[in-house]
Amino acid sequence: MTAVEPRVARAMDVYRQWWLHDARWYQGVAKRFGHEVANEINAEALRFVAEHVGKRMLRQFGGKPAADLDELRARYDACAEYMFPSELRDGGIEVIGEDLLELTMRQNFAVTMVRMAGSLDGYECPCTEIHAGWSAGLGVDLSENRATGCLRHGDPACRLLMRVAAQDGKD
Repeated sequence: MTAVEPRVARAMDVYRQWWLHDARWYQGVAKRFGHEVANEINAEALRFVAEHVGKRMLRQFGGKPAADLDELRARYDACAEYMFPSELRDGGIEVIGEDLLELTMRQNFAVTMVRMAGSLDGYECPCTEIHAGWSAGLGVDLSENRATGCLRHGDPACRLLMRVAAQDGKD
């Protein structure tokens, strides 16, 4: 085992502990104030963090708009990896149309942690808020941002569509 491997293992443990904390936090808010309030606060907080991550990735990619949809896909992938390391999820982002990206996630650590904390029944995934935050941070306007499948609801994968809005008034 190299010196890096124990650090990576500790980093994964830190992620797991924070996600467990987040799930328990959600459960505490839901018990005291209801699931609607817990979902609203959770989505608001995750959107804030996602926008921060999007801005960070924009700087790492040179601060300029993506040259094309493939480059934008790479930026969204970088946002996803930064917020939710691949060790904690199974998924990716693909270009599926001229202006359309699809995020697919077959395993979602957040859903697993909320399930383990006993709060899955009232939990609503904040995925579209996360994508809205990434997009805002990356300087991208979306004309569509919606889920077409969700692990939380028993689907085999989360599937989310992000349609990039036409720029300069073009449709």
